[in-house]
Amino acid sequence: MNYRHAFHAGNFADVLKHAVLTRILVHLRSKPAPFRVLDIHAGAGHYDLTGKEAQRSGEWRDGIAGLLARRLPRGSCTPCALSRCGGGLQS
Repeated sequence: MNYRHAFHAGNFADVLKHAVLTRILVHLRSKPAPFRVLDIHAGAGHYDLTGKEAQRSGEWRDGIAGLLARRLPRGSCTPCALSRCGGGLQS
C-alpha cells in the first residue's frame, strides 16, 4: 500500500484523531501519576495545505478548514464540537 499523508493531512479523520488524542492527554495530565507519550507513527509534523499534494486531494477542506474558518472558544475542539463543523460526527 502506498500512503502519503501529505495527500490526507488535515482531513476530517485527521482532525478527529488529534482532537481525541488531545482530550486523552488533557485527562492524563489531570492525574497525579506521571506518564510518557511515545508516538511511533509520527510523520513530518508539518504539512503544507497549499502544496500540490494537499491541493490535489482537497481533503483538508472537509476537515481543518472548517475549524479554521470559525472562531471557536478555547477548549471547544472536542468530537462534539467537530460535529457542528460539518463532519457528520454525532455526539
